[in-house]
Amino acid sequence: MASLCLLVVFPFLMAYAAASDLLTMTIPNRVSVILIAAFAVLAAAAGLGWSEIAGHAGAGALVLVIGFALFSAGVIGGGDAKLAAATALWLGYGSLLDYVLVTSLFGGVLATGVLALRRYPLPGFAASWTFAVRLQVGRAVMPYGIALAAAALVVCPSAPLWRLVLPG
Repeated sequence: MASLCLLVVFPFLMAYAAASDLLTMTIPNRVSVILIAAFAVLAAAAGLGWSEIAGHAGAGALVLVIGFALFSAGVIGGGDAKLAAATALWLGYGSLLDYVLVTSLFGGVLATGVLALRRYPLPGFAASWTFAVRLQVGRAVMPYGIALAAAALVVCPSAPLWRLVLPG
């Protein structure tokens, strides 16, 4: 069950969050809720102790507080803050700095790409795609969930929880 959570549930939810953010500019609350519930299943299946669970919960809580401060300042969306916190729950403190750094790099690449897209008109075939038009004309719109999810997928194999459940 623990392997299923790490190898199927987590990657699927990250891909879903990224696709949803790109196509609708929202990350549904159910993604974060399912991530939290699946972590509880994973913790039980992997036999994590209370101190390990508390460490993961602390990482998630820290990111949630910081995320909502950034949301309150208008820097990121609420779905981004919740996704980052739920992801931090899975990664724990051991991989949190890596996650933040990789997210920053991917976010920079994403922002550069979106800003470059906005310099040119959409090709005719893409002019009817709602998400492409939103990216093209929505000056304050950035689907940062893509960077959050991609960074999670890059960092997770080296996270302590993955190494514990999936050794070698």
